[in-house]
Amino acid sequence: MKKNNILNCSLVNITNRELLQCLTRGILYTPNIDHFVLLQTDHEFYHAYKNADYVTLDSQIVYFLSKVSGRPFQEKIAGSDFFPLFCEYHKNNPRIKIFVLGGLDGVSGKVKKILNTRIGREIIVDAYSPGLDFEKDEIECKAIIERINNSVANVLVVGLGTPKQEKWIYRYKSKLPAIDIFMGVGATLDFIAGKQRRAPVFLQKVGLEWAFRLIQHPRKFMYRYLIRDVSFFYYFLLDRLKLYKNPFAELE
Repeated sequence: MKKNNILNCSLVNITNRELLQCLTRGILYTPNIDHFVLLQTDHEFYHAYKNADYVTLDSQIVYFLSKVSGRPFQEKIAGSDFFPLFCEYHKNNPRIKIFVLGGLDGVSGKVKKILNTRIGREIIVDAYSPGLDFEKDEIECKAIIERINNSVANVLVVGLGTPKQEKWIYRYKSKLPAIDIFMGVGATLDFIAGKQRRAPVFLQKVGLEWAFRLIQHPRKFMYRYLIRDVSFFYYFLLDRLKLYKNPFAELE
């Protein structure tokens, strides 16, 4: 399987179709520019990524940059696109049973109802929307683990936002022996449930999905998109000049 490196992250260079065919076990993350920036400063997040089996590119801007840099990716693979495709692909595969974790205010239950109706079977066997900052509550985390283990699910889809979802999977994966596939899908659950509007396809294709989200929720995304994520281009330039150094290299 071909791989491309973006800073200190190794990504598979694969198409959606190829990933659907080969994803039978492992952890899947789909990093965007914000992930690449956090990977420079957050050690636990970095280790969560190092333990992933499939890391795919979820950034149209980086997709364009990869072409300019001579290391082109075949496709952008976003969790928001891939998870519904995964469900459709396994429509007639009774072995795939999904537990959905994430979203506030019952979003996961809405996703369960919507996708099960769309697919025509109970592909999502259970769903749970945890409380805010639940990851700091060990009792709630243990209850969630017990609920997942008591379900018949062998796929866990986690939509808690980054870096919360990756860290949660990293911390508790070993306590979920029946789960074959883990996916971190970010805002995907909110999109499916209709809680958030996703950018029109033409904006996604020209790399302006971030701008659409910023206009919708300026307070939530202003710091992330206009301040924090700008540093990605600095790191990318260092990489092109062969001056970039992995900040966690000595800790491995």
